[in-house]
Amino acid sequence: MTVTDRSQELITVAAQAAADKLAHDIIAFDVSEVLSITDAFLIASAANDRQVRAIAEEIEDQLREKLDTKPVRREGEREGRWILLDYLDIVVHVQHSEERSFYSLDRLWKDCPEVPLPEDALATRNRPENAVTDAAGNAVSGGDL
Repeated sequence: MTVTDRSQELITVAAQAAADKLAHDIIAFDVSEVLSITDAFLIASAANDRQVRAIAEEIEDQLREKLDTKPVRREGEREGRWILLDYLDIVVHVQHSEERSFYSLDRLWKDCPEVPLPEDALATRNRPENAVTDAAGNAVSGGDL
C-alpha cells in the first residue's frame, strides 16, 4: 500500500506552504504500511515559536483555499513549539528545531519511504535555521526587519 492520490495532493500543497514560510528540513514519509490511521507524515521545522505558528497557519490556509479541507484536530498551538495538524489522510508536524532534534521523528520513521515533495520544499533541507522572517513569517532579506 502507498499513499493515495489525495494524500499526495495534500502533502504537496502543505509542503509548498511550509516552504513559502521558510520552514527548513521539510520531509514527508509514507507511513501507510505501518499505521492504519493515516497515509503520511509531513515534518517541517522552524527556528522560533512565531515561525512555527506562521508555518502551521499557512499550511491550514493553503489546504483550505486550494483543496477545501480543514484539519480534524489541531494540537500544540498554545506552546508554539510543536503544532500537529491532523487531516486524517496526512498528519503535519511543525516543530521548533529543538523539539525536532529532541524527538527525532525523522529517525523514528526513516525506514518508511519518502513521499515526493515540490522542489521548493526539497530545497529547504539545506536552508539555515536562522533564515530571516518578518512578524508574519514571510521571508525578508537580512536588513528588512
